Amino acid sequence: MEINDWQDLITEERIDLALQMALNAVYAILILVIALGVSGWARRRVLALADRYARLDKTLFAFLGSLLKYAILVFAGIFILNRFGIQTTSLVALIGAAGLAIGLALQGTLSNLAAGVMLILFRPFRGGDFVEVAGTSGTVKEITLFFTELASLDNVQIIIPNGDVWSSKIVNYSTNPTRRVDLTIGVAYDSDLKRVDRVLQAIIAEDARIHAEPEPFIKVKALGDSSVDFAVRVWVDRADWWDTTCDLTRAIKDRFDAEGIDIPFPTRTLTGQVATAA
Repeated sequence: MEINDWQDLITEERIDLALQMALNAVYAILILVIALGVSGWARRRVLALADRYARLDKTLFAFLGSLLKYAILVFAGIFILNRFGIQTTSLVALIGAAGLAIGLALQGTLSNLAAGVMLILFRPFRGGDFVEVAGTSGTVKEITLFFTELASLDNVQIIIPNGDVWSSKIVNYSTNPTRRVDLTIGVAYDSDLKRVDRVLQAIIAEDARIHAEPEPFIKVKALGDSSVDFAVRVWVDRADWWDTTCDLTRAIKDRFDAEGIDIPFPTRTLTGQVATAA
């Protein structure tokens, strides 16, 4: 190629364009490096909040940290494209339309995600709590952004979408330190009710797990079809509730047998009438 040809190729305009492209490449690299640094720093700051607020789950902070990191990188990518003269208005509109379509397609999943954020943020229950949610009861094993895992009383894994958990009534049996044991004890109509009351008080006094405050409640509750029903209500530590319920029921039966107090059961008498033909 002759010198004149090179001179035709290397024009001032092309040199300015090359310098501009090189400068844009340098700016793009700087923007990318800064975005990576800022996004990493922002993510670490969000994760650090989990240590300051121990009552909140780290899963939420990890999710928010990642979301913030990628949002910064997306904005950095838009700045880089603008630097090279690429119009990003249509790109942003395309991303918005794609996000809307994906949101509609993943409506159920996103609702579970939103419910998971609410569960982790407000913490109506924690791992290890025994709860009843969405008509199912069990011990909470894990709370993720999309589902809650329970273990039933017979140790069967139960996976419930967070949307169902958040939209249903949540009963947490492990929140309060104490629980009340409620028993209904029926005795025969010919029983000495004052004596029954004394026997029940003695049984309760012998169980060290039963709290003195609030005071145990023993009263006649109802006059049933075949028995006089006593309401027995006592307070125990949460961890002792099930064992105390079973042991107290057994102790009442054994003591009533020993004291000769009858626990009746429903009976039905059938009478028949024989018709004679005229």
